Amino acid sequence: MGDADVQRALEKLVVTLSALDIAYAIIGAMALNEFGYRRTTVDIDLLLTAEGLEAFRTNCLGRGYVEKFPGSRGVRDTEHGVDIDIVLAGTYPGDGKPKPVAFPDPAVAATRGTRVALLPLPRLLELKLASGITAPHRLRDLADVQETIRVLRLPQSVADELDPSVRDEYLELWRTVQDLPAE
Repeated sequence: MGDADVQRALEKLVVTLSALDIAYAIIGAMALNEFGYRRTTVDIDLLLTAEGLEAFRTNCLGRGYVEKFPGSRGVRDTEHGVDIDIVLAGTYPGDGKPKPVAFPDPAVAATRGTRVALLPLPRLLELKLASGITAPHRLRDLADVQETIRVLRLPQSVADELDPSVRDEYLELWRTVQDLPAE
């Protein structure tokens, strides 16, 4: 499985969700790729509501998608062999414990990009920061934020658009990027 398989699986998923009128947002590495920070990934992270997940299960399981294991929220695109990890609106990033930052309802928060529906970049960064801060096994999320700041040359003022609970971490990562030697 390569990048082309993940891209084809994403295209198929977007067509499927749109045809079923299921509100969604692509999150994770695929979303960062859409914003211009290229990171290789082998799966798709998808934000749905509980109702959207139920509609997806009802209409898609057994029709090109299977559960990763019985009762799993994650599914697998059987045609392309790509895992799709589904995150539910209202849940919390990182350790899963209640915090000021939660996954939003994609019907309200997502905007349609050129190819897919995405959360605005500040919301995506906010979720990654909250995840990396609260879950030691999610340090990749902090690295993603740092690299996004570097590659996209994000300004310090993005911090003003973030929840106060993650603002200091953004600023620390932003300062770190400013101190890096030029490539």
